[in-house]
Amino acid sequence: MRTGGTKQAVFEAVAVMGKALASPARLEFLDLLAQAPRTVNELAQLTGQNVANASQHLQVLHGAGLVERERDGNRVRYAISGDQALRVSLALAEAASAQLAEVERAARSYVGDDTEEVGREELVERLRRGDVVLVDVRPADEFESGHIDGARSIPIDELERRMDELPADAEVVAYCRGPFCAYANAAVRQLQARGRPARRLKEGWPEWSLAQADGKLTTA
Repeated sequence: MRTGGTKQAVFEAVAVMGKALASPARLEFLDLLAQAPRTVNELAQLTGQNVANASQHLQVLHGAGLVERERDGNRVRYAISGDQALRVSLALAEAASAQLAEVERAARSYVGDDTEEVGREELVERLRRGDVVLVDVRPADEFESGHIDGARSIPIDELERRMDELPADAEVVAYCRGPFCAYANAAVRQLQARGRPARRLKEGWPEWSLAQADGKLTTA
């Protein structure tokens, strides 16, 4: 059987996405866009990039089908391109963590020593029973874009002064952006320092949202 194309051309087309992922800055952009849509200026500010560089990175991600864009008045807002693009981003992070010791070392250096964690199934059951307080410690705009049902929004920089809002006799579970996010670990340490029982969710909002989309969990 003869065709007009070549196998190499197929792999070259696939490699466009691989090349887009071969940049620490673009991976960080995807991590942030997995939490909430953002403008070029917002992404530049959050990552320390200048606007021109941020725009170039977003063009590469858009060309690879990993982000989509929508005009909002005078601004263009970018978002991750649905569940499939999110799966690619999360799968890369998970595989790199499992296969490359340097990823684990770098993550531990940034996040700090592990704190006690709770898995998805246990949290679902405890949310059903109502015997746990779930706290989303991401920035408020990320919470508003999407969050676990039943969670309270207390950004990490507000936790110390708002700790009295949390019941003193209930365990607190904190969650944030995902495996490379330091907020949940920091929240657990703050809570435990005040004598509060606390653990962190093993995963972050993006992993939870995908599990929900796939019908793997329900908190009803």
